[in-house]
Amino acid sequence: MNGLRPFRRRPLPPFPGYLKALGPGIVWLALAQGSGELIWWPYIVARYGLAFLFLLVPACLIQWPVNYAIGRYTVLTGESILRGFLRLNRGFGIALWILLAVSFLWVGAFASAGGTALASLVDWPTGWSDRARTILWAYASMALLLGALLLSHRFYRFIEWFMWVASLGTLAGLVLACAHPAVLATLPSFLGGLLRPQWPPPRPWDPDDATRLLTAITFAGLGGFWTLFYSYWLRAKGAGMAGHLGAAAPAADAAASAAQEEPLLPERAGHDLRRWQRFLLFDSGVGVVGNLATTLMTCLLAYALLFPRGLYPEGYHLAVVQSEFFSVRFGGLGRILFLIVAAAFLCDTWIGTMDSVARVHADVCRAVFPRAAAVPSRRLYYIFLACGSALTVVTLPLGEPGALILLTAVIGFVGTVVYTWALVYLDRIVLPRLAPDLEPAGSASRNLLVLSGAAYTILAVLYIAALVR
Repeated sequence: MNGLRPFRRRPLPPFPGYLKALGPGIVWLALAQGSGELIWWPYIVARYGLAFLFLLVPACLIQWPVNYAIGRYTVLTGESILRGFLRLNRGFGIALWILLAVSFLWVGAFASAGGTALASLVDWPTGWSDRARTILWAYASMALLLGALLLSHRFYRFIEWFMWVASLGTLAGLVLACAHPAVLATLPSFLGGLLRPQWPPPRPWDPDDATRLLTAITFAGLGGFWTLFYSYWLRAKGAGMAGHLGAAAPAADAAASAAQEEPLLPERAGHDLRRWQRFLLFDSGVGVVGNLATTLMTCLLAYALLFPRGLYPEGYHLAVVQSEFFSVRFGGLGRILFLIVAAAFLCDTWIGTMDSVARVHADVCRAVFPRAAAVPSRRLYYIFLACGSALTVVTLPLGEPGALILLTAVIGFVGTVVYTWALVYLDRIVLPRLAPDLEPAGSASRNLLVLSGAAYTILAVLYIAALVR
Protein backbone atom coordinates (compact mmCIF):
# COMPACT_ATOMS: atom_id res chain seq x y z
CA MET A 1 0.00 0.00 0.00
CA ASN A 2 1.19 3.56 -0.64
CA GLY A 3 0.05 4.76 2.81
CA LEU A 4 -1.83 7.78 1.42
CA ARG A 5 -5.41 8.62 2.24
CA PRO A 6 -8.16 7.90 -0.34
CA PHE A 7 -9.64 10.74 -2.34
CA ARG A 8 -12.76 12.63 -1.36
CA ARG A 9 -15.08 14.37 -3.81
CA ARG A 10 -15.65 18.11 -3.39
CA PRO A 11 -16.83 20.87 -5.72
CA LEU A 12 -14.21 22.26 -8.05
CA PRO A 13 -13.48 25.92 -7.13
CA PRO A 14 -14.58 28.30 -9.89
CA PHE A 15 -11.95 29.59 -12.27
CA PRO A 16 -11.01 33.14 -11.11
CA GLY A 17 -9.84 34.47 -14.48
CA TYR A 18 -6.56 34.39 -16.30
CA LEU A 19 -4.94 37.44 -14.70
CA LYS A 20 -5.63 36.28 -11.15
CA ALA A 21 -4.59 32.67 -11.81
CA LEU A 22 -1.47 33.49 -13.84
CA GLY A 23 1.83 33.08 -12.00
CA PRO A 24 3.21 29.53 -11.91
CA GLY A 25 4.10 29.79 -15.60
CA ILE A 26 6.01 33.01 -14.91
CA VAL A 27 8.01 31.32 -12.15
CA TRP A 28 8.70 28.45 -14.56
CA LEU A 29 9.85 30.94 -17.20
CA ALA A 30 12.19 32.83 -14.88
CA LEU A 31 13.84 29.69 -13.51
CA ALA A 32 14.22 28.32 -17.04
CA GLN A 33 16.07 31.45 -18.11
CA GLY A 34 18.79 30.84 -15.55
CA SER A 35 20.85 28.08 -17.20
CA GLY A 36 20.15 26.85 -20.72
CA GLU A 37 19.22 30.29 -21.98
CA LEU A 38 22.08 32.34 -20.51
CA ILE A 39 24.77 29.65 -20.59
CA TRP A 40 24.44 26.42 -22.56
CA TRP A 41 22.64 27.38 -25.75
CA PRO A 42 24.85 30.49 -26.16
CA TYR A 43 27.83 28.20 -25.54
CA ILE A 44 26.76 25.76 -28.26
CA VAL A 45 26.03 28.54 -30.78
CA ALA A 46 29.15 30.55 -29.92
CA ARG A 47 31.31 27.48 -30.39
CA TYR A 48 29.61 25.62 -33.27
CA GLY A 49 27.62 28.31 -35.02
CA LEU A 50 24.29 27.10 -36.44
CA ALA A 51 25.17 23.39 -36.53
CA PHE A 52 22.81 22.38 -33.71
CA LEU A 53 20.38 25.29 -33.66
CA PHE A 54 17.66 23.28 -35.45
CA LEU A 55 17.26 21.25 -32.24
CA LEU A 56 16.26 24.27 -30.15
CA VAL A 57 12.57 24.67 -31.03
CA PRO A 58 11.71 20.95 -30.69
CA ALA A 59 13.68 20.79 -27.44
CA CYS A 60 11.57 23.61 -25.99
CA LEU A 61 8.22 22.36 -27.24
CA ILE A 62 8.52 18.76 -26.02
CA GLN A 63 8.28 20.09 -22.46
CA TRP A 64 4.83 21.58 -23.00
CA PRO A 65 2.85 18.30 -22.77
CA VAL A 66 4.89 17.31 -19.71
CA ASN A 67 4.07 20.60 -17.96
CA TYR A 68 0.41 20.24 -18.85
CA ALA A 69 0.18 16.68 -17.48
CA ILE A 70 1.91 17.67 -14.23
CA GLY A 71 -0.40 20.66 -13.84
CA ARG A 72 -3.54 18.70 -14.70
CA TYR A 73 -2.86 16.15 -11.95
CA THR A 74 -2.56 18.90 -9.34
CA VAL A 75 -5.57 20.87 -10.61
CA LEU A 76 -7.73 17.70 -10.48
CA THR A 77 -6.50 16.33 -7.14
CA GLY A 78 -5.01 19.21 -5.16
CA GLU A 79 -2.03 16.91 -4.59
CA SER A 80 1.58 17.39 -5.56
CA ILE A 81 2.87 15.31 -8.44
CA LEU A 82 5.34 13.58 -6.09
CA ARG A 83 2.39 12.22 -4.11
CA GLY A 84 0.92 11.06 -7.38
CA PHE A 85 4.09 9.06 -8.04
CA LEU A 86 3.85 7.61 -4.51
CA ARG A 87 0.32 6.48 -5.36
CA LEU A 88 1.65 4.69 -8.43
CA ASN A 89 4.14 2.78 -6.35
CA ARG A 90 5.60 3.70 -2.97
CA GLY A 91 9.07 2.38 -3.79
CA PHE A 92 9.11 4.16 -7.14
CA GLY A 93 8.04 7.46 -5.60
CA ILE A 94 10.68 7.25 -2.87
CA ALA A 95 13.42 6.34 -5.37
CA LEU A 96 12.48 9.30 -7.54
CA TRP A 97 12.50 11.56 -4.48
CA ILE A 98 15.99 10.39 -3.52
CA LEU A 99 17.26 10.98 -7.06
CA LEU A 100 15.75 14.47 -6.95
CA ALA A 101 17.46 15.17 -3.63
CA VAL A 102 20.84 14.05 -4.98
CA SER A 103 20.49 16.14 -8.14
CA PHE A 104 20.06 19.34 -6.13
CA LEU A 105 23.09 18.89 -3.89
CA TRP A 106 25.05 21.06 -6.34
CA VAL A 107 22.41 23.70 -7.04
CA GLY A 108 24.67 26.29 -5.39
CA ALA A 109 26.49 26.26 -8.73
CA PHE A 110 23.82 28.65 -10.04
CA ALA A 111 24.68 31.14 -7.31
CA SER A 112 28.33 30.55 -8.20
CA ALA A 113 27.56 31.29 -11.87
CA GLY A 114 25.84 34.49 -10.78
CA GLY A 115 28.90 35.21 -8.69
CA THR A 116 31.05 35.19 -11.86
CA ALA A 117 28.97 38.12 -13.13
CA LEU A 118 29.15 40.01 -9.84
CA ALA A 119 32.91 39.40 -9.52
CA SER A 120 33.44 40.83 -13.00
CA LEU A 121 31.11 43.75 -12.30
CA VAL A 122 32.61 44.86 -8.98
CA ASP A 123 36.20 43.62 -9.42
CA TRP A 124 36.60 43.49 -5.65
CA PRO A 125 38.39 42.35 -3.49
CA THR A 126 41.39 43.37 -5.54
CA GLY A 127 44.24 40.91 -5.72
CA TRP A 128 41.94 37.89 -5.29
CA SER A 129 41.72 35.18 -7.95
CA ASP A 130 38.62 34.92 -10.17
CA ARG A 131 37.63 31.77 -8.28
CA ALA A 132 37.92 33.36 -4.84
CA ARG A 133 35.98 36.50 -5.82
CA THR A 134 33.30 34.39 -7.52
CA ILE A 135 32.76 32.29 -4.41
CA LEU A 136 32.65 35.37 -2.16
CA TRP A 137 30.01 37.08 -4.29
CA ALA A 138 28.04 33.85 -4.64
CA TYR A 139 27.86 33.54 -0.84
CA ALA A 140 26.87 37.20 -0.53
CA SER A 141 24.05 36.89 -3.07
CA MET A 142 22.82 33.67 -1.44
CA ALA A 143 22.66 35.36 1.97
CA LEU A 144 20.82 38.38 0.55
CA LEU A 145 18.17 36.36 -1.29
CA LEU A 146 17.67 33.86 1.52
CA GLY A 147 17.18 36.72 3.96
CA ALA A 148 14.65 38.39 1.66
CA LEU A 149 12.73 35.12 1.29
CA LEU A 150 12.54 34.52 5.05
CA LEU A 151 11.51 38.11 5.80
CA SER A 152 8.71 37.99 3.23
CA HIS A 153 6.62 35.47 5.30
CA ARG A 154 4.55 34.70 2.17
CA PHE A 155 7.17 32.61 0.42
CA TYR A 156 5.42 31.84 -2.86
CA ARG A 157 4.30 35.45 -3.33
CA PHE A 158 7.86 36.66 -2.87
CA ILE A 159 9.16 34.11 -5.40
CA GLU A 160 6.46 34.98 -7.94
CA TRP A 161 7.01 38.74 -7.58
CA PHE A 162 10.78 38.35 -7.92
CA MET A 163 10.38 36.18 -11.02
CA TRP A 164 7.97 38.65 -12.67
CA VAL A 165 10.51 41.46 -12.29
CA ALA A 166 13.47 39.35 -13.44
CA SER A 167 11.79 37.80 -16.48
CA LEU A 168 10.21 41.00 -17.83
CA GLY A 169 13.40 42.99 -17.29
CA THR A 170 15.53 40.48 -19.13
CA LEU A 171 13.09 40.15 -22.03
CA ALA A 172 13.06 43.92 -22.49
CA GLY A 173 16.85 44.13 -22.38
CA LEU A 174 17.29 41.30 -24.89
CA VAL A 175 14.84 42.86 -27.33
CA LEU A 176 16.78 46.13 -27.24
CA ALA A 177 20.11 44.34 -27.70
CA CYS A 178 18.79 42.31 -30.64
CA ALA A 179 17.62 45.50 -32.36
CA HIS A 180 21.22 46.57 -33.00
CA PRO A 181 22.04 46.66 -36.76
CA ALA A 182 25.06 44.37 -36.30
CA VAL A 183 22.78 41.74 -34.80
CA LEU A 184 19.91 42.19 -37.26
CA ALA A 185 22.34 41.67 -40.16
CA THR A 186 22.82 38.03 -39.08
CA LEU A 187 19.09 37.33 -38.67
CA PRO A 188 18.42 35.76 -42.13
CA SER A 189 21.17 33.14 -41.78
CA PHE A 190 20.16 32.55 -38.16
CA LEU A 191 16.57 31.82 -39.15
CA GLY A 192 17.87 29.42 -41.79
CA GLY A 193 19.77 27.56 -39.09
CA LEU A 194 16.53 27.04 -37.17
CA LEU A 195 15.03 25.13 -40.11
CA ARG A 196 17.94 22.95 -41.19
CA PRO A 197 21.27 21.81 -39.69
CA GLN A 198 24.33 23.70 -40.88
CA TRP A 199 26.66 20.70 -41.12
CA PRO A 200 29.54 20.13 -40.69
CA PRO A 201 30.14 22.58 -37.82
CA PRO A 202 32.62 25.38 -38.52
CA ARG A 203 34.80 24.18 -35.65
CA PRO A 204 35.79 20.55 -34.88
CA TRP A 205 33.43 18.74 -32.52
CA ASP A 206 34.75 18.24 -29.00
CA PRO A 207 33.43 14.95 -27.48
CA ASP A 208 33.44 16.63 -24.06
CA ASP A 209 30.64 18.86 -25.35
CA ALA A 210 28.22 15.92 -25.56
CA THR A 211 27.10 16.58 -21.99
CA ARG A 212 26.77 20.30 -22.69
CA LEU A 213 24.63 19.63 -25.76
CA LEU A 214 22.47 17.19 -23.78
CA THR A 215 22.09 19.81 -21.06
CA ALA A 216 21.17 22.47 -23.61
CA ILE A 217 18.49 20.24 -25.13
CA THR A 218 17.10 18.91 -21.86
CA PHE A 219 17.14 22.32 -20.19
CA ALA A 220 15.80 24.24 -23.19
CA GLY A 221 13.10 25.19 -20.78
CA LEU A 222 13.12 24.22 -17.14
CA GLY A 223 13.98 20.56 -17.62
CA GLY A 224 15.01 17.81 -15.26
CA PHE A 225 13.45 17.70 -11.83
CA TRP A 226 12.78 21.43 -11.97
CA THR A 227 9.72 20.73 -14.13
CA LEU A 228 8.09 18.86 -11.25
CA PHE A 229 8.11 22.07 -9.21
CA TYR A 230 5.33 23.39 -11.45
CA SER A 231 2.96 21.22 -9.43
CA TYR A 232 4.00 22.90 -6.16
CA TRP A 233 3.64 26.41 -7.60
CA LEU A 234 0.11 25.56 -8.75
CA ARG A 235 -0.69 24.29 -5.25
CA ALA A 236 0.72 27.45 -3.69
CA LYS A 237 -1.34 29.53 -6.11
CA GLY A 238 -4.50 27.58 -5.24
CA ALA A 239 -5.20 26.32 -8.76
CA GLY A 240 -8.16 23.97 -9.22
CA MET A 241 -8.77 21.60 -6.31
CA ALA A 242 -5.71 23.09 -4.59
CA GLY A 243 -7.99 26.07 -3.92
CA HIS A 244 -9.37 24.07 -0.97
CA LEU A 245 -5.93 24.00 0.66
CA GLY A 246 -6.00 27.46 2.20
CA ALA A 247 -2.89 29.59 2.61
CA ALA A 248 -0.30 29.75 -0.13
CA ALA A 249 2.60 29.52 2.34
CA PRO A 250 3.42 26.22 4.07
CA ALA A 251 0.86 25.62 6.81
CA ALA A 252 1.50 27.10 10.25
CA ASP A 253 0.23 24.25 12.46
CA ALA A 254 -0.37 20.52 12.37
CA ALA A 255 -4.15 20.79 11.95
CA ALA A 256 -3.84 23.12 8.99
CA SER A 257 -1.10 20.92 7.54
CA ALA A 258 -3.40 17.91 7.65
CA ALA A 259 -6.16 19.87 5.95
CA GLN A 260 -3.75 20.96 3.23
CA GLU A 261 -2.87 17.35 2.47
CA GLU A 262 -6.42 16.04 2.03
CA PRO A 263 -6.59 14.41 -1.42
CA LEU A 264 -9.57 15.66 -3.39
CA LEU A 265 -11.30 15.12 -6.70
CA PRO A 266 -13.98 17.25 -8.40
CA GLU A 267 -17.54 16.07 -7.83
CA ARG A 268 -18.31 16.30 -11.53
CA ALA A 269 -16.96 17.50 -14.84
CA GLY A 270 -18.22 20.78 -16.13
CA HIS A 271 -17.49 24.20 -17.52
CA ASP A 272 -15.08 25.15 -14.73
CA LEU A 273 -12.95 22.06 -15.29
CA ARG A 274 -12.64 22.87 -18.98
CA ARG A 275 -11.70 26.47 -18.10
CA TRP A 276 -9.02 25.27 -15.65
CA GLN A 277 -7.61 22.96 -18.31
CA ARG A 278 -7.53 25.75 -20.89
CA PHE A 279 -5.76 27.91 -18.32
CA LEU A 280 -3.16 25.18 -17.76
CA LEU A 281 -2.47 25.09 -21.47
CA PHE A 282 -2.05 28.87 -21.45
CA ASP A 283 -0.04 29.16 -18.21
CA SER A 284 2.40 26.40 -19.09
CA GLY A 285 2.59 27.90 -22.58
CA VAL A 286 3.66 31.24 -21.09
CA GLY A 287 6.64 29.47 -19.59
CA VAL A 288 7.50 27.41 -22.68
CA VAL A 289 6.94 30.06 -25.35
CA GLY A 290 8.44 32.88 -23.28
CA ASN A 291 11.47 30.73 -22.60
CA LEU A 292 11.77 29.88 -26.30
CA ALA A 293 11.71 33.58 -27.18
CA THR A 294 14.42 34.33 -24.61
CA THR A 295 16.61 31.47 -25.81
CA LEU A 296 16.25 32.48 -29.45
CA MET A 297 17.39 36.00 -28.61
CA THR A 298 20.41 34.88 -26.57
CA CYS A 299 21.38 32.47 -29.37
CA LEU A 300 21.02 35.22 -31.99
CA LEU A 301 23.26 37.47 -29.89
CA ALA A 302 25.78 34.67 -29.39
CA TYR A 303 25.85 33.99 -33.14
CA ALA A 304 26.26 37.66 -34.03
CA LEU A 305 28.69 38.74 -31.30
CA LEU A 306 30.49 35.76 -29.74
CA PHE A 307 30.84 33.20 -32.55
CA PRO A 308 32.92 35.44 -34.90
CA ARG A 309 35.36 36.14 -32.05
CA GLY A 310 35.60 32.57 -30.74
CA LEU A 311 34.24 33.56 -27.30
CA TYR A 312 32.04 31.23 -25.26
CA PRO A 313 30.99 30.88 -21.61
CA GLU A 314 33.23 28.65 -19.47
CA GLY A 315 35.07 28.31 -16.17
CA TYR A 316 34.87 31.20 -13.73
CA HIS A 317 33.74 33.52 -16.52
CA LEU A 318 30.58 31.51 -17.14
CA ALA A 319 28.24 34.53 -17.21
CA VAL A 320 30.77 37.17 -18.23
CA VAL A 321 31.48 36.88 -21.96
CA GLN A 322 27.77 37.33 -22.72
CA SER A 323 28.10 40.92 -21.48
CA GLU A 324 28.98 41.55 -25.14
CA PHE A 325 25.23 41.14 -25.71
CA PHE A 326 24.42 44.48 -24.11
CA SER A 327 27.72 46.32 -24.48
CA VAL A 328 27.36 46.35 -28.28
CA ARG A 329 24.09 48.21 -27.85
CA PHE A 330 24.74 50.36 -24.78
CA GLY A 331 28.53 50.42 -24.39
CA GLY A 332 30.03 50.16 -20.92
CA LEU A 333 26.68 50.83 -19.29
CA GLY A 334 25.23 47.92 -21.25
CA ARG A 335 27.94 45.58 -19.98
CA ILE A 336 27.12 46.60 -16.40
CA LEU A 337 23.40 46.13 -17.05
CA PHE A 338 23.90 42.64 -18.45
CA LEU A 339 26.11 41.54 -15.56
CA ILE A 340 23.47 42.71 -13.09
CA VAL A 341 20.72 40.89 -15.01
CA ALA A 342 22.80 37.72 -15.35
CA ALA A 343 23.63 37.72 -11.65
CA ALA A 344 19.96 38.22 -10.74
CA PHE A 345 18.79 35.45 -13.06
CA LEU A 346 21.35 32.88 -12.00
CA CYS A 347 20.90 33.68 -8.32
CA ASP A 348 17.11 33.61 -8.61
CA THR A 349 17.49 30.09 -9.96
CA TRP A 350 19.20 29.22 -6.70
CA ILE A 351 16.63 30.83 -4.37
CA GLY A 352 13.68 29.55 -6.41
CA THR A 353 15.13 26.06 -6.31
CA MET A 354 15.85 26.22 -2.58
CA ASP A 355 12.24 27.19 -1.91
CA SER A 356 10.85 24.45 -4.17
CA VAL A 357 13.16 21.70 -2.92
CA ALA A 358 12.21 22.54 0.68
CA ARG A 359 8.52 22.28 -0.30
CA VAL A 360 9.12 18.90 -1.95
CA HIS A 361 11.02 17.43 1.01
CA ALA A 362 8.47 18.68 3.54
CA ASP A 363 5.62 17.28 1.44
CA VAL A 364 7.14 13.86 0.76
CA CYS A 365 8.42 13.42 4.33
CA ARG A 366 4.91 13.97 5.67
CA ALA A 367 3.58 11.43 3.17
CA VAL A 368 6.23 8.75 3.81
CA PHE A 369 7.11 9.02 7.51
CA PRO A 370 4.26 8.90 10.07
CA ARG A 371 6.27 10.86 12.68
CA ALA A 372 6.95 13.63 10.21
CA ALA A 373 3.22 13.95 9.60
CA ALA A 374 2.88 15.23 13.18
CA VAL A 375 5.32 18.09 12.49
CA PRO A 376 3.81 21.29 11.06
CA SER A 377 4.71 21.60 7.38
CA ARG A 378 5.99 25.15 7.90
CA ARG A 379 8.52 23.90 10.44
CA LEU A 380 9.65 21.13 8.08
CA TYR A 381 9.95 23.72 5.33
CA TYR A 382 12.27 25.82 7.48
CA ILE A 383 14.36 22.76 8.40
CA PHE A 384 14.85 21.68 4.78
CA LEU A 385 15.46 25.24 3.62
CA ALA A 386 18.22 25.55 6.22
CA CYS A 387 19.72 22.15 5.36
CA GLY A 388 19.62 22.82 1.63
CA SER A 389 21.24 26.21 2.04
CA ALA A 390 23.98 24.74 4.23
CA LEU A 391 24.66 21.99 1.70
CA THR A 392 25.02 24.45 -1.14
CA VAL A 393 27.46 26.49 0.93
CA VAL A 394 29.58 23.34 1.30
CA THR A 395 29.32 22.07 -2.29
CA LEU A 396 29.68 25.44 -4.05
CA PRO A 397 33.51 25.62 -3.87
CA LEU A 398 34.00 21.98 -4.97
CA GLY A 399 34.23 22.75 -8.69
CA GLU A 400 33.67 25.28 -11.43
CA PRO A 401 30.00 26.28 -11.71
CA GLY A 402 29.68 24.89 -15.23
CA ALA A 403 30.90 21.42 -14.22
CA LEU A 404 28.55 21.31 -11.22
CA ILE A 405 25.55 22.48 -13.29
CA LEU A 406 26.31 19.76 -15.85
CA LEU A 407 26.38 17.13 -13.12
CA THR A 408 23.00 18.31 -11.86
CA ALA A 409 21.68 18.24 -15.42
CA VAL A 410 22.77 14.66 -16.13
CA ILE A 411 21.16 13.35 -12.93
CA GLY A 412 18.03 15.35 -13.69
CA PHE A 413 17.88 13.98 -17.22
CA VAL A 414 17.78 10.40 -15.89
CA GLY A 415 14.82 11.42 -13.75
CA THR A 416 13.11 13.13 -16.69
CA VAL A 417 13.09 9.96 -18.78
CA VAL A 418 11.65 7.96 -15.87
CA TYR A 419 9.01 10.36 -14.60
CA THR A 420 7.70 11.25 -18.07
CA TRP A 421 6.60 7.64 -18.58
CA ALA A 422 5.16 7.62 -15.05
CA LEU A 423 3.13 10.70 -16.06
CA VAL A 424 1.80 8.79 -19.06
CA TYR A 425 0.57 6.04 -16.73
CA LEU A 426 -0.94 8.53 -14.26
CA ASP A 427 -2.73 10.39 -17.03
CA ARG A 428 -3.98 7.40 -19.03
CA ILE A 429 -4.64 4.80 -16.33
CA VAL A 430 -4.72 6.14 -12.77
CA LEU A 431 -6.83 9.29 -13.12
CA PRO A 432 -9.55 7.58 -15.21
CA ARG A 433 -9.77 4.83 -12.57
CA LEU A 434 -10.03 7.34 -9.72
CA ALA A 435 -12.73 9.41 -11.40
CA PRO A 436 -14.22 7.63 -14.42
CA ASP A 437 -16.98 10.25 -14.62
CA LEU A 438 -14.52 13.06 -15.34
CA GLU A 439 -13.67 13.71 -18.95
CA PRO A 440 -10.11 12.60 -19.81
CA ALA A 441 -7.41 14.82 -21.19
CA GLY A 442 -7.74 15.45 -24.91
CA SER A 443 -6.24 12.89 -27.23
CA ALA A 444 -3.78 15.46 -28.59
CA SER A 445 -2.26 16.21 -25.18
CA ARG A 446 -2.11 12.51 -24.30
CA ASN A 447 -0.42 11.58 -27.57
CA LEU A 448 2.02 14.48 -27.32
CA LEU A 449 2.96 13.35 -23.80
CA VAL A 450 3.86 9.92 -25.20
CA LEU A 451 5.86 11.65 -27.94
CA SER A 452 7.76 13.63 -25.28
CA GLY A 453 8.56 10.42 -23.41
CA ALA A 454 9.83 8.81 -26.59
CA ALA A 455 11.95 11.87 -27.43
CA TYR A 456 13.60 11.92 -24.00
CA THR A 457 14.25 8.18 -24.20
CA ILE A 458 15.92 8.53 -27.61
CA LEU A 459 18.07 11.39 -26.28
CA ALA A 460 19.16 9.18 -23.38
CA VAL A 461 20.16 6.37 -25.74
CA LEU A 462 22.11 8.78 -27.96
CA TYR A 463 23.90 10.24 -24.97
CA ILE A 464 24.89 6.83 -23.63
CA ALA A 465 26.14 5.89 -27.10
CA ALA A 466 28.25 9.07 -27.19
CA LEU A 467 29.76 8.23 -23.81
CA VAL A 468 30.58 4.64 -24.85
CA ARG A 469 32.49 5.93 -27.86
